[in-house]
Order: sequence, then structure tokens, then C-alpha cells
Amino acid sequence: MPGPYSHHEGPPWGGGSWALHDPDAMRRGPSRALRLWVPVLLSAFVQLIGAFVVLRGGEHPPAVAALTLALSLAGPLALIAARRLPGPVVAVVAAVSVASLLFAASGGPPPLAFAFALAGAVVRGARVWAWVSLASAWVAVFAVSVIGDATLWPPPRLLGTTLGLVFAIGLGELLASRRARVAAFRSAAARRRQTAAEEERMRIARELHDVLAHSLSQINVQAGVGLHLAESQPEKAVEALASIKQASKTALDDVRSVLGVLRADGEAPRAPQPGIAGIAALVAQAAVPGAELVLDDALGGLEVPAPVGAAAYRIVQEGLTNVARHGVAVSRVEVRIAPEADGIRVEVRDDGRDAPFAPGRGLTGMRERVEQLGGRFEVVQDGGFTVRAQLPTGGARP
Repeated sequence: MPGPYSHHEGPPWGGGSWALHDPDAMRRGPSRALRLWVPVLLSAFVQLIGAFVVLRGGEHPPAVAALTLALSLAGPLALIAARRLPGPVVAVVAAVSVASLLFAASGGPPPLAFAFALAGAVVRGARVWAWVSLASAWVAVFAVSVIGDATLWPPPRLLGTTLGLVFAIGLGELLASRRARVAAFRSAAARRRQTAAEEERMRIARELHDVLAHSLSQINVQAGVGLHLAESQPEKAVEALASIKQASKTALDDVRSVLGVLRADGEAPRAPQPGIAGIAALVAQAAVPGAELVLDDALGGLEVPAPVGAAAYRIVQEGLTNVARHGVAVSRVEVRIAPEADGIRVEVRDDGRDAPFAPGRGLTGMRERVEQLGGRFEVVQDGGFTVRAQLPTGGARP
């Protein structure tokens, strides 16, 4: 699926590790506002309190006091733009923290805004900005502590602040990892839903193909018989018309049943799914010109799971349709259903003349049905045409 920019363009400047924008900027809700304003207000409160404590600890010129308060507020205020510009914000807050060290009274208050900026930048994908800003600020502070007035930031304070800022980045990495896992989970769930929808569409298309192909084939055969016998044997023509009426009614019922799953109001008729019990009627109603249809059902009343029974029914239906449409010199069609050690075997065999064939939608649909159930499917030409499917039942019951 195409992203927000074309395949030949990169992300906007500041994207990815140099992110200038928040990937979740389109989301709305109270939690979004809290994530924005809590760091701003909390860091402003802590740093202002720290600034007042620092100013009360000694005599400072008014300009230094004003600058200390201004720098204490500058970092928190910069966090307001952290959602849209996480990378530049962390750099600005780092510069403000270093300026507070150099120009504020007694090195300024603890740089809590810098910690929030670092964590936010990592969470929003601006890792390079965060690490570069932290390293640059640390080098500047270390240089001032070594070269300048070491009493402003003595080693314990320098070490504690460094550990706190590194902890902030680590917390940001943890939150970023959690966000990535949640995004991956949602993406996988969306793919599963899409796959399920595609499988359902394929199932409906396969059912419609089997129903319509078989019914229309039978209607075509019976119509040909009726036209051929209309003058010489009118009673046979009437029988053919009755068969056409019954085949069309059955086809309409089956189509309504298949399409009923597409209706949300539940008003569509829902006929039972065809199964093993319907194969005898299916064979009795089928018509192959000039051929005798024989059913050999050796199941002896065994019950099989509904999906297996439906697959067996559709395989017999499609097999008979193929014989009626493509069979050459067919005089006998045998349908066999027999139990096996781990399932049942379904065969549709004719004695017609062998002819080259290319697998079409019918054979492909039968193979897909069988393979979805974990069975085996094969087509054999040995003095006729045989469709054979072995369907596992997981233990058929008498």
C-alpha cells in the first residue's frame, strides 16, 4: 500500500531518525492532550520552583535573576512544539539547558524539560536528534566544569544529571519499542481480517461456480433432449421441461443460500448446507446424454463432519457437470463413496474416450476444497476420466 509519499521520494526533512513531525499527529483525544501538556506543566513547575530556590540561596543581580527565570521557562515552553517538531525541540531545549548552566544563577535548576524532550524525541522517532543533543550538551557542560567554574556543576551533580538524562532516553526507547509492538500487532490483525475476508469471497465464488455450472449444464442438457423429442415423443419433452423447472428451482435456492451470508439484515433464506445425504438425489437428478449414472455408496450410514460432507457433495456435483459438458462417448458414469482408515474417498468416473484437457475453474475449485480440509485430490485418465478425492474426517461415527 502506498505511503504518504511516493516510492521515488524520501520522507520529509526531519523524518525517520531525524523526525520533524509526530507520526501520530492525526490522532485526537484527551490522552493526546495529556501527553502534550503534562510534560510542559510539570517541567515548568519543577524548574520554576528550582529557580526560586536557587535565587533565594544568595544575592544575585536583577538581570541574572530575570535570566534565570526566563531560561527556566524557555525549555518547558519549547516542549509545546515537541509533538510536531520533536527533533528541533530537543536541540533547542539542550541549548537552553547549556545556556542555563552558563548564565543562570548557580547553574540553574535541574533540566527536567531536557529529560522530557529526550524521551519524547526517541518515542517519536527522532533518535539521532536526541543522542546528538545529549552528547553535545554533555560535552559543553563537561568543558565548562573542567575549564570554567567547577562549583556550578560539581562532579556529583554532573554525574546525577547525566544518569537522569540517559535514563530518560532509555525510557523513551522502551516506550518506542512498545509503540512499535502495538503497531505491529494492529497491522497483523488487519492482515488477518483481510485474509479472512478474501477467503470468504473465494468460498462464495467457488460455491456459486459449482451451483451455477452444474445447474446450467443440466438445464442445457434437458433443453436439448426436449427439443429433440418435442415432435416424436412429446411426453419425454414434458419430462425434460419438468427436469428443467426442478433444476432451476434448486439452483435458485442454492444461490439464495450462498448469497445469504452477504446480507446483514438476516432476511435472506438460509438453506442447509448440502452434504453426503444429498448426493443420492443429486445423482438421480443429473443427466448425461446417452449415459447411465450409477451411485455406489459404501458409507453405510456413517456420519461425517459437515465441511467434509459439503465438500463431497460439491465434488460429485462438479464431477457430473464436467462429464455432461466435456465427456466424449460416455456410456456409464459411476459415483463411488467409500470409507477409508482416516476419512472417506469420493470418485466420479466415466468410461468415455480419453482426450487432452486443461484444468479449468471446476477442477481447480475441487482441488482447493480438498486441500483446505487436508485431503488429497487427483485426476486420472485410464480408459476414461476419473476425479478422486480423499477427505479426512477425524474419525467418522456410525
